[in-house]
Amino acid sequence: MPVSRRIAVTGGSGKAGRAVTSDLVAHGYEVLNIDLRPSPESPGPDAAIPFLPADLTDFGQTLEALSGGDQWPQADAIVHLAAIPSPGHGTPDQVFRTNITSTYTVFSAAARLGVGRIVWASSETTLGLPFDRPPDYAPVDEAHVYPESSYALSKVLGEEMARQFSRRFGITIIGLRFSNIMVRTDYEQFPKFWDHPGLRKWNLWGYVDESHVNQSVRLGLEADLTGADSFIIAAGDTVMRRPSRELMAETFPNVPVAEAVTGHDTLLDIRKARTVLGYSPEFTWRELF
Repeated sequence: MPVSRRIAVTGGSGKAGRAVTSDLVAHGYEVLNIDLRPSPESPGPDAAIPFLPADLTDFGQTLEALSGGDQWPQADAIVHLAAIPSPGHGTPDQVFRTNITSTYTVFSAAARLGVGRIVWASSETTLGLPFDRPPDYAPVDEAHVYPESSYALSKVLGEEMARQFSRRFGITIIGLRFSNIMVRTDYEQFPKFWDHPGLRKWNLWGYVDESHVNQSVRLGLEADLTGADSFIIAAGDTVMRRPSRELMAETFPNVPVAEAVTGHDTLLDIRKARTVLGYSPEFTWRELF
């Protein structure tokens, strides 16, 4: 059973946030979107998904937003998605400052308020993206940590913050290292990758569908876990039509590939998420072509 039915989602107006908030509502949760700006799905207080504006880099605003009030009781759990979404969406210092500060304020406000669970968006970039430097092995798993940008470093340090806040305050904090998130219209671009492996080598040809993101967030809220942990969340296959072992042999010939890799298997290791969370990414882009 879910740990909570009342969820505050930070960054609910973003690409992942819009999908997650709608999915949580569809599964019977009460959801509040906390973001700088509303999304089309949550334009105001009378919408199906209520919206509360807040600058989450400001502790006072974050604490007030998560505290609840007459219109919205305090949430029992938080899904923290608010962030600058990639290294290219700001200068390195802006990206680092915004992401590390907002993660700290959300964790700190949760501790102050006694919120028992946080599910938050870490990133596949913690694994060493972009893979201009070859990975040590494939598939890369959660232990393969090489932050190559201020964005990735903000996520690695966010995971360390999660461990320390969990140790100190007993909060269960689950980090989801999302791969490159795709909504259904994004798959139109996939054919241009198929003859040019170098275009997508930067994340070992990985991706994650919005349905996988939604599932992993719900599993993070519902899983019988304590402490702090992080999980790679990716689709079960790559974006390519060529087999995964062939791609690795051509692009990263000196990198050892696990014997278990066959066909179009993902090279972002999702076994831990499958085993611990029960994650099962059923959808593949191949259903559309």
